[in-house]
Amino acid sequence: MSDDVWLDDEQQQHWRAYLRGSRLLERALVDDLAPFGIQLTEYELLSMLSESPGQRTRMSRLADDIIQSRSRVTHTASRLEKRGWVERCRSTDDGRGVEISLTDAGREALEGIAETHVASVRSHLVDVLTPQQFAALGEAMAALRDRMAPQHHEIGLDD
Repeated sequence: MSDDVWLDDEQQQHWRAYLRGSRLLERALVDDLAPFGIQLTEYELLSMLSESPGQRTRMSRLADDIIQSRSRVTHTASRLEKRGWVERCRSTDDGRGVEISLTDAGREALEGIAETHVASVRSHLVDVLTPQQFAALGEAMAALRDRMAPQHHEIGLDD
């Protein structure tokens, strides 16, 4: 194989740092949510739903927006529905799709968990990086997102 197929030493170092760092960050965020009995994917769904217009959206759109499979979002929604934090119903637009909405109990739960989650994001990511590094990370991740999902919609920012 030609040398241009392989990563050079510096590229390999950055790639491995990304892999290890992203996994460690996710583990830390998961661990900080554990006392609430909630998974990071559940928190993300609740958080994004809280920022949706009317705190309600189609399940298929939510899956696309949070970049999870529709079946995973369905399973996550089922767990949250059992807790009384979300409700599913037929779409008000056409009656064919399924919408999910945040309940009052879900909003209350989210408010109680959000402070801990934001503190976790700050302590494990934002406060570790300089403002310039954090901005560069955001720009780099946005470039990847825009390349791989050019039609991506950002809940709460694009509405």
